[in-house]
Amino acid sequence: QLQLVESGGGLVQPGGSLRLSCAASGFTLDAYAIGWFRQAPGKEREGISCISSSGGSTDYADSVKGRFTISRDNAKSTVYLQMNSLKPEDTAVYYCAASLLSRRCERTAYWGQGTQVTVSS
Repeated sequence: QLQLVESGGGLVQPGGSLRLSCAASGFTLDAYAIGWFRQAPGKEREGISCISSSGGSTDYADSVKGRFTISRDNAKSTVYLQMNSLKPEDTAVYYCAASLLSRRCERTAYWGQGTQVTVSS
């Protein structure tokens, strides 16, 4: 019952941009750190970004640092992932998850269904 809902995925050309949204269903997000994860075909799930409950602290994987930006609007119970300068290797299913911790994303408890991002010319 307690899940997150992702939206904003789609097909984009290399160098393009997309903004993903993660909205709470059945609860509010203000007490949780929220992480973005992705899984490409044939690869393990990769944690790519995390934002603390207040939005005051953010972390990025080296693979996306400088290109992706995570943000949140707790009043709307929504977290965003702005993705710029997209590369074909960014192609994956993207998931968001709420952590039981307020500052780290290791103890994830609630997940979305995922949204497909395809970067191709």
